[in-house]
Amino acid sequence: MNLYLGIDLGTSGVRTAVIDADGKVVSSASVAMESPLLVKGRSCQDANLWWKAVSDCLIDQRQKLETLGHSMQWITDLSVDGTSGSLLMVDQNLTPLTHGYMYDSANFQDEAIEIEKHAPKNSIARGEGSALARLLFLQKESGVDQARHAMHQADWIAAKLMQIGGYSDETNVLKMGYDVRSRQWPDWLSRCGVRSHLLPSVQPVGDTFGTVNSKIGEQFGLASGTRVVAGTTDSNAAFLASGASQVGEGVTSLGTTLAIKLLSDKPVFDPSRGIYSHRIKDMWLPGGASNTGGGVLLDHFSAEQMRELESQIDPMNATALDYYPLSRPGERFPIYDPNLLPRLTPRGKSDVEFFQGMLEGIAEIERIGYAALADLGAPTLKRVFTAGGGSTNRAWTQIRSRTLNVPISEALSSDAAVGTARIAAKLL
Repeated sequence: MNLYLGIDLGTSGVRTAVIDADGKVVSSASVAMESPLLVKGRSCQDANLWWKAVSDCLIDQRQKLETLGHSMQWITDLSVDGTSGSLLMVDQNLTPLTHGYMYDSANFQDEAIEIEKHAPKNSIARGEGSALARLLFLQKESGVDQARHAMHQADWIAAKLMQIGGYSDETNVLKMGYDVRSRQWPDWLSRCGVRSHLLPSVQPVGDTFGTVNSKIGEQFGLASGTRVVAGTTDSNAAFLASGASQVGEGVTSLGTTLAIKLLSDKPVFDPSRGIYSHRIKDMWLPGGASNTGGGVLLDHFSAEQMRELESQIDPMNATALDYYPLSRPGERFPIYDPNLLPRLTPRGKSDVEFFQGMLEGIAEIERIGYAALADLGAPTLKRVFTAGGGSTNRAWTQIRSRTLNVPISEALSSDAAVGTARIAAKLL
């Protein structure tokens, strides 16, 4: 039996999933990890915590497989996903020289100004929170003169497994300025001050980087020659786990925030609205992430209160409320406005009406998001798969179906590790 392993790195833990050749989940494991800390106001983690959590998770995964009568030796291919844009510097031995600066670390204003001088206007690498801004900042850190590689979270774990660095995939490098259409690093990066020797060799998602180092393999029970396959970012991995497979099918993640992706036959970009496209082989996943979502609901209601209110909503009878629910000023997508104010007045006549009005407001933001993709040339939305905690709210699902006017289904899986295992198994 051939098995395939997916490793998913989040901000608070690591998950692994092992699937068979048909995509059926055979076993999974998870290990918690310390949350990022603020270093001079920026979100960072000790990258060594990533490797320890992965190691602990693989050891647990090995025990679970053996309990089921399976073996890590049966894993022929593995792949890794990580948080998008999380970056660190390492030396030639893959030893971290800096903290891992996380995907949400920002305030790199000086670097952003330099990038704006040279980057194309439609580049997602513009802005003080981009991976490219993070890279330019890290190049100035003390002790990085001996840096050999700038590595994303997923890159470094894959490199540790192989004991060879210098590789990345076409999704992790997008926010560092890589041109996914021409499949090359653009010349303007050097004009920004990027040290070209730090940039990885980029391969399409699903291609093979190399094989697991023999000593590392022995540590976890992996067979000699186990292939390490180019992975992706965590949100793309979650898309691949959802069941969406046809052009025009979208995946909406209803977590603390709202994120959408659409399976498209062409890329679309509009940084002014927070829209960009990831490339997975010959597929494109345009989308964006809003600051609205479950987080703003929890600002006003507990999970228990929401479950009670849900049963009292008439989802087919819309309120007259016109809300734009945000926890605080600022929006990324489908409107980019750092100063956009929440709109949650007038308050509904009852908690039920207020809650329903908020759900309707979030659904409208979702509709505008998919419409924005279509306006740029992406396919018209045909169906939506839903992942995240909000996917279990039936009233919200009915409101969204009415607003989007397309069928809505719960994702087959919202586990990014499953999506990454599907990459390893070539089930794309």
